[in-house]
Amino acid sequence: MTAALLTGALAGVGLFLLGLALIPRPVSLSRQLAALDNAPADRSTAIGPDRRESEISRWLGRAIAKFCAEQGWQFRSLRSSLALAGKSFESYLANKVLLAIFGLLLGPLLYAAVTVAGLHLTFVIPVWVGLTVGTIFFFLPDIEVKQKADKARRDFRHTIGAFLDLVAMNLAGGRGVPEALMAASEIGTGRAMWRIRETLTNARITGHTPWQALGQLGEEVQIDELRDLSAALSLVAEDGAKVRESLVSRAASLRRRELSDLEGQAGEKSQSMLVAQMLLCAAFLVFLLYPAMRALLGSAR
Repeated sequence: MTAALLTGALAGVGLFLLGLALIPRPVSLSRQLAALDNAPADRSTAIGPDRRESEISRWLGRAIAKFCAEQGWQFRSLRSSLALAGKSFESYLANKVLLAIFGLLLGPLLYAAVTVAGLHLTFVIPVWVGLTVGTIFFFLPDIEVKQKADKARRDFRHTIGAFLDLVAMNLAGGRGVPEALMAASEIGTGRAMWRIRETLTNARITGHTPWQALGQLGEEVQIDELRDLSAALSLVAEDGAKVRESLVSRAASLRRRELSDLEGQAGEKSQSMLVAQMLLCAAFLVFLLYPAMRALLGSAR
C-alpha cells in the first residue's frame, strides 16, 4: 500500500508539472523587458562553450534560461563565475537538470536490479536513495564551476599585477594613460590578458574611457582589484606621474598578497602532510603493539 501511494504521488506530481510546462502562459511586459536586459549577459558569458553537448541539452538549457529571464532572475554572481570558468549559462542549467534526473533514476534502477536478483527490498529505500543521489548530482556543477572560477580569479589577479607593471613602464616612456593601457594589454598572452585587451578595444569603439571599461570588467568577473584600479585611474588620469606611482604600488601590493596566499596554501599542505604522517605512525604503532597486547590478554585469561 505504501509503495502504491508513493508511486501514485510521484506520478501525479510529474504529470502536474508536465501540464504546467505545456500550457502556454501570457508573458507580461516586465518579463519581456527582463529577458531583453539579460540577453547581452547571456552572450557575454558564453565564452568557449562546450560544442560537444547534444541537441537535447542545448534545447533544455535554452528553455530553462528563457524561463529564468522571463522571471527576471539575473544570477549575476553565477554568470561571472561561469564566464571565468568558460561555460555557458544554458549548458550549466542543462547539466544540473540532467544530472539530477539521472540521480533520481538510480533509485528505481537499484530497485529493479535487486528485484531481478531475487532479493526483497521495500520501495521506500530506493526512493530515498534516488532523492539523495539526485540532490548530490544537482549540486555537482556548482562545485565544478566554483573550483574553476576560483582558479581563474587567482590567475586573473596574477595577470593584473604584471599588467600594472607594463602600464607603468609605458607611462615612464612618455605615453598617455589610454595608450599605455592598450599597449600593455597587447604584450601579454593568456585568457585574462585577452579579456583586458578585448575590453579596452570595445571601449575605444564605443567611446567609453578605458578605466570605465576596466571597472565594468571588474563588475562582470567579480574582481575587486579591477574595480579599485578603475576608481584610482578615474581620479588621477590627468597626472601621469601620480598614475605611475599608484600603479607601481598596486602591483607591489598584489604581489605581496599573492605571496601571502601562496605561503598560506603551503602551510595548509604541510599541516595536512603532518596529519597524514601522524596517522601513519599511529597505525604502525598499533600494528606493532597488537601481537603483544593479544598475548598479554590471552595469558591473563
